[in-house]
Order: sequence, then structure tokens, then C-alpha cells
Amino acid sequence: MINKIFRRLNTILSEYINMWLHIVGNIPSHHMRRFFYRLAGIKIGKGSTFHTGARFYNPEGITLGKDSIIGEGAVLDGRAALRIGDHVDIASEVMIYNGEHDINDAGFKAVVEPVTVEDFVFIGPRAIILPGVTIGKGAVVGAGAVVTKSVAPFKVVGGVPAKEIGERENKNPTYKLGRAAWFR
Repeated sequence: MINKIFRRLNTILSEYINMWLHIVGNIPSHHMRRFFYRLAGIKIGKGSTFHTGARFYNPEGITLGKDSIIGEGAVLDGRAALRIGDHVDIASEVMIYNGEHDINDAGFKAVVEPVTVEDFVFIGPRAIILPGVTIGKGAVVGAGAVVTKSVAPFKVVGGVPAKEIGERENKNPTYKLGRAAWFR
């Protein structure tokens, strides 16, 4: 009984934190958002930013490398480890989940698996990345793709479910993404 009460109180606290982060996500200054996101436990590298409207599940499980940009309305799931590398460009309304339900389990059991997005990755608008996936260095995920399996380095994937559709020619990227707009 005590464990059940403790779990419920923990869930309520987590939902409360997520609500406040949702409100913070609409502050029109990425400096302020970044401050509050770090306070909530997100590890954010130098020069990285979140644009407005980002949503989080368990922010303590999220790590963002340096010089990376998270687009407007992104959903990031930290229920298992979510590691996003350096110089990563995640476009608007991308959803990265590391928790789902086992549809074949009699109790509809929750399953969580880590997600890793390596350095120099670009994820196009409205793509969905599912639990247990690793997006290799320099890979590109096309707009609207649903990634159910890991993507090899420098591969270009697209579609539902995502399949390889090409490969990046530059195997030694060194670019910097530059400064984010202050009020976006």
C-alpha cells in the first residue's frame, strides 16, 4: 500500500514538473528556457538550444551535446536515456520516444529502451524515432519518417517505416550550426 502511494505521488510530481516545463517552453527567450531546462535536470552542452514549445517526459534522462538545435514543438522522452550528440539539428515537431507499451503483453506492460542520436545528425520535420534506436553519426532522417530500427552512420532514411534511400557524401563533417534566434 505504501509503495502504491509513493509511486502515485511520484507520478503526480513528474506530471507537475512536465506542466511547468511546457509553460517554460513558451517563454520567448532561449536563454531563459535553457536555464529552466537545466534546473529540471536536462544536461545541455555549450551553444545548444531548444526552440519554443518543446515537450519532455522525465527531463533528467535527457542529454544534449554541444552546438545542437532542437526545433519548435519537439517531444523528447527521457524515461530511458536519451542521448543527443554534438552538432545535431532536430527540426520542428520531431518526436523521440524511448517508452512504449508491449501490445502483446496481457497487462499492456510499459517497455523503455534508450535512444541515441550521434554527432552531425539531421532529423527532418515531424519525424518519429522509436525506442531502442541509434541514429549513427552524420545520418539524415527525412521529414515524416518513422524510424523503428537503428540507422547506420551517414545513411539517409525516409518513409514509414523508414528505409535507406541514400547516403551522405561528406564522411568528415566539421560544420557548426551557428547561433539560434534569440526569441524563437
